[in-house]
Amino acid sequence: MKIHCEKEALLKSINIALRAVPVRTTMPILNCLYLQAFDNVISLSANDMELAIRTEIIGEVIEEGSLALDAKILSDIVRHLPDAMVTLETEEGDRVVIRCEQAVFHISYQTGEDFPELPEVERRNHIALSSFTLKEMVRQTIFAISDTGTNRMMTGELFEVKENRLRMVALDGHRISIRTVNLEESYDAVKVVIPGKTLNEISRVISGEADDIVTLFFTENHVVFEFDDTTVVSRLIEGEYFRIDQMLSNDYETKLCVNRRELAGCIERASLLVRESDKKPVIIRVEDGSMQLSLKSVLGSLREVIPVEKTGRDILIGFNPRFLQDVLRVVDDETITIYMVNPKAPCFIRNEAAGYNYLVLPVNFGAGDVD
Repeated sequence: MKIHCEKEALLKSINIALRAVPVRTTMPILNCLYLQAFDNVISLSANDMELAIRTEIIGEVIEEGSLALDAKILSDIVRHLPDAMVTLETEEGDRVVIRCEQAVFHISYQTGEDFPELPEVERRNHIALSSFTLKEMVRQTIFAISDTGTNRMMTGELFEVKENRLRMVALDGHRISIRTVNLEESYDAVKVVIPGKTLNEISRVISGEADDIVTLFFTENHVVFEFDDTTVVSRLIEGEYFRIDQMLSNDYETKLCVNRRELAGCIERASLLVRESDKKPVIIRVEDGSMQLSLKSVLGSLREVIPVEKTGRDILIGFNPRFLQDVLRVVDDETITIYMVNPKAPCFIRNEAAGYNYLVLPVNFGAGDVD
């Protein structure tokens, strides 16, 4: 094999494919990127057996062929090459030479015969949406998935399509994040659970531009993302997702309208007194016209008051400050509305018109936590 291509294009493709190279594996071939060169198209593939990526660039294919190169070594070499044209050429002894201006590397390669190809997936049931919309929906929900494998369903997100409505849902047992958008057209019904890792990696490699389209294809076991010159295939999480609608409620005893930045700033300052091992709650006391936030820990205490518009009853309630911070970081509204029932029931931060709904469970607190 002998190819000639731009360093910038090659490095971009390597960085995309690296997302599917496993951190640890018992199959050494999976530590490689699989390069194929035919008809002046150069493709790079990676596969960790759950997530697979293939991306293509245009280059000069002088001699067609394929090979597998250690992903880290290839990435490190190309990253440090001059910004110029790069040539890869196989030579005797299962070695490949990489040339760029005066830099010449000789490294070992494998034939790639054992490299697992991307699964073949039928392109039938599909939806299309903008790269911007998908990236934003992932950003505004992914924080609520579980990062442990105790319940695998919680490590993924519900991806549900009904006609022209797309809903994405994530939960970890303490909070729920929901984002809903209208699509440009109606599609067949879809209800699948996509691994959080897949969505994280997708959000990192798509452009996020409103004019760029991402097409998703669904089968019983896989989802395929196609965008630009890249194809991503991921296994789905099998099983029935939680009955989310039964967990949601429009009932409330207290309704608050508060400036998002002011509330976020208060909680951020309170969090300065919470160590990683601490589980100290931020206590919120709501009375007519004001919200008092307080927190006590071994490091000290804080009390701060901000104005609010309140409808309904006064309330004293405690929250894990990080759970509130996560929501406030992804909501873009200047003013948010919070709905509460009682100190033991979930609170909701929602705006149906803007398509978001966040549920956060309160935490118990003792008399010593209250200022």
